Amino acid sequence: MESQFSNMSLTDRIKLNVGGKLFETTVSTLQSSGPDSLLSALSNRHVSSNSPIFIDRDPEIFSVLLSLLRSNRLPSTSRRFSDQELSDEASYYGIESVLKSALLPNPLSGIDCSVVDVIRPASDGLVSAFHAVDDGSVWIGHGGQISVYDWNLSHTGTVRTHLDSITSIKQVTTSFMAAVACDVASGVHFYNFANGRRVGSVEWTDPTDPRIYKARVTAITESPDSVFAAFDSYHKENCVLDIDKSTLQVKAEIGRQSGNSSKSIVPGNLTYLKDIGLLAANAITSGAFGFSGYIRLYDQRSGKVAWETNEPGSGRSSRFGDSFADVSFDVNELTMCKICSKSGDLAMADLRKLSDDPWIYLRDANPSLRNTSGGMLNSVVHCYKKQVFVGRDGGLEVWSRVAQNGVDNAEIVEESFRRNFMDKLEDSERGIIKKIEGGGERLFVSREEVEGLEVWQSSVFSGAVLVS
Repeated sequence: MESQFSNMSLTDRIKLNVGGKLFETTVSTLQSSGPDSLLSALSNRHVSSNSPIFIDRDPEIFSVLLSLLRSNRLPSTSRRFSDQELSDEASYYGIESVLKSALLPNPLSGIDCSVVDVIRPASDGLVSAFHAVDDGSVWIGHGGQISVYDWNLSHTGTVRTHLDSITSIKQVTTSFMAAVACDVASGVHFYNFANGRRVGSVEWTDPTDPRIYKARVTAITESPDSVFAAFDSYHKENCVLDIDKSTLQVKAEIGRQSGNSSKSIVPGNLTYLKDIGLLAANAITSGAFGFSGYIRLYDQRSGKVAWETNEPGSGRSSRFGDSFADVSFDVNELTMCKICSKSGDLAMADLRKLSDDPWIYLRDANPSLRNTSGGMLNSVVHCYKKQVFVGRDGGLEVWSRVAQNGVDNAEIVEESFRRNFMDKLEDSERGIIKKIEGGGERLFVSREEVEGLEVWQSSVFSGAVLVS
């Protein structure tokens, strides 16, 4: 019996009949789709030159995908179809990875960023919380619901929780389990997005202390094995619970304290620094005399403080009376940044070289923007991909690393960064920036009392060099 396979050369031609439209291409083009794809398998079939292989799919979208395989980029005709339509057809042919590579945004460069989309969840467009994932997808809390948008920003599902309004959200497993919380309801709650069900809850309890009941959660983060949640009781006792991911049982209490002062209030932000095994917790409060707060690094194993600073007043050059308005950590570069509440100055510290006063106050290397920062009541900062993104009221700016003597990873000094505005006037007038978070090659921005989540990406020409 004749074999159904043949030893065809890469330059041999193959005819395909897709939905009644004839295509002719080479074995090489089809095999560039990857060894496990349907098209690669078809390229090995022994067929008569007069008998095209029939595929009962959309020929117009196939034309786009075939062009992608030929040139490694999407043709202009792809704009006629949504990303979801392209993704569905690519999935059928087994070339999702090829399409994903073409659709992913360029490397994130804040200098050349702009708003490319605004995600508006159905039923309640006000974003109460969101979490950006490493692949560029995003989880959005709106009202009591969580909506998930994948790497190409297509809506993949919405889960309605038992909470009235979600104020903290974090994906904690690759199998799409999320930890969520509300600032007016107690406990941290875990939802499985595979079936939309709540799989468990954790409350902070202490049989020896009747004050500990119905404690609300103010911040959530995770490590490979644990979920960390900051709890605050009605009587101002607070701590961080270390919760085992697999069992959802409490493993330890970290940093328990009585929140009667700015030095002991509940953390409003948690970050796990995986490379050094420390849990970063920071808290900020404001009052008649300005901002104050603390930053602490806890050893996860012992639960003890490895380093801390309290502001205002700690360190020789911490600028007494000009405490931070926001703090952010870059988990990959092992740096932290703070933005000062009065002057608007930006400071950075190397987490591997911490001391009583580790801050380097950055001096803008862009001469046209020097001395234009000023203090602003509403300031947020986010470190991501060797860049520092700063929101001042409605304005958005980026501080980009400047090579020192030709070395990108040189020690941080005052002029290590160059500052540039990212937004246009109409961008800054949309509302006060509430939160900034990076995921993949995207930056996500939410604004106070403004519907939707802004998606910022770099231009296709970002990093291009003009050749004369």
